[in-house]
Amino acid sequence: MSEQGRILVVDDDETVRDVVRRYLEAGGFTVDVAGDGAAGLRSFAQRPADLVVLDVMMPGMSGLEVCRRLRETSQVPVVMLTALGEEENRIAGLQLGADDYVTKPFSPRELALRVGSVLRRARMPSVRPAPSEVADGDLRLQPGARQATLDGAELPLTAREFDLLAFFLGHPGVAYSRADLLEKVWGWDFGDQSTVTVHVRRLREKIEPNPAKPTRIATVWGVGYRYDPVSS
Repeated sequence: MSEQGRILVVDDDETVRDVVRRYLEAGGFTVDVAGDGAAGLRSFAQRPADLVVLDVMMPGMSGLEVCRRLRETSQVPVVMLTALGEEENRIAGLQLGADDYVTKPFSPRELALRVGSVLRRARMPSVRPAPSEVADGDLRLQPGARQATLDGAELPLTAREFDLLAFFLGHPGVAYSRADLLEKVWGWDFGDQSTVTVHVRRLREKIEPNPAKPTRIATVWGVGYRYDPVSS
């Protein structure tokens, strides 16, 4: 395997697979390809990848179903490929745990840059220098190990969810807009702000006793979100 990492590309379009593979290999990645969802799952089981590029619309098993099955056993970063106008599929993918998405038709160079960005963040010890452990009541986060626990049980967080939680814990009591969070956590100067909304919703489902009435991640109307510690 290359130092850059192994990427699995799952897409039923042979031309897309070939173009993406060539661009990623030119960037130093080792690339496996699969032409459908079932083949993609078999490939991942036999040779786990560091990141999966996954088309949403495929015959048979959709990319959304592949993402759901991957999340049952792995927190591997996933970048979804969605067609222009498929906002519902983009949001569904993010809700299932995808880390990022690229809209078709896309620039292969943009996809390669997105893949590199997601991998770098997945490998970072944290979104900023941090102590060995950050704690808020029964919620504990270890940036170096990229591990978070709630009441002693490990939380199954994706790379983006971990980064977002680490950022919130590092900046308690401060309200941030969705655009701010896209820049500071995702590293995007622009993008679909619903990405932040979906990740906040997923975090609430994992750390709030009642996600419908959150006590930790508060919505600041007209602004964005604020993390309110349960312990002072």
